[in-house]
Amino acid sequence: MTKQRIRKLLLTTSLLLFPITLYYFSPALIIYAGLNGIINGSFIIFVLMFLFSIPFGRLFCSYLCPAGGLQECAFAVNESTPKQGWRNYTKFVIWGIWLIIVILCYFHSGKILAIDFFFETENGISVSSIQSYVIYYGIICLIFIPSILFGKRAFCHYLCWMAPFMILGIKLRRFLHLPGIHIRANKRENCVSCGKCNKVCPMGIDIMSETKHGIISNQECIQCGVCIDNCPKNVLTFREIGRKEYHNGK
Repeated sequence: MTKQRIRKLLLTTSLLLFPITLYYFSPALIIYAGLNGIINGSFIIFVLMFLFSIPFGRLFCSYLCPAGGLQECAFAVNESTPKQGWRNYTKFVIWGIWLIIVILCYFHSGKILAIDFFFETENGISVSSIQSYVIYYGIICLIFIPSILFGKRAFCHYLCWMAPFMILGIKLRRFLHLPGIHIRANKRENCVSCGKCNKVCPMGIDIMSETKHGIISNQECIQCGVCIDNCPKNVLTFREIGRKEYHNGK
């Protein structure tokens, strides 16, 4: 369980640093930066999220995301599994509209005038005024309340503007048959259907059903490894899938 302690420590640290890092994940600030022809911090972070997800999936969500840390704090209040299915695609609708606006803003500015990672921050700190505190607590409510009302990491499932970058990175990896990290069921015959993997999954995924296919391919999987650490029969494991396995149809 040492790995999970480290994961939770990193998530907690990321959450505590959120007043500093807020603007580096801001979907609104990138619009303002675009109108001014500036490549800002959130633009760079979102690009890195996409690129990082190609080999490593959604590890950012499980180890470094302040929103993830905040939502896992909500498990103490509501640890139910949120309804999924078509609801998981609402974030893509929001993301698609937002992305079109961002592109139009950069076209409107005509050209890139500067790259400023610390754009609109005070010495690199995001929350440095009364106005920014209002924005900060508004974002906190936007992330926390859905998890209280609907269950485990509901914000990730329904509203997150960062998750689509990583999901598309994973889809690109699969399309190009690039190597990458997956959670794999190596010894499916050893599964005793105890349901522990389903119960502990912080994303509320039906892991038991996924293992029947030999691989956890659900786009909501954040590669946290909680299911691996809690499987009594060691059915699940991290594994890199390479080009040959894609071609073999595995």
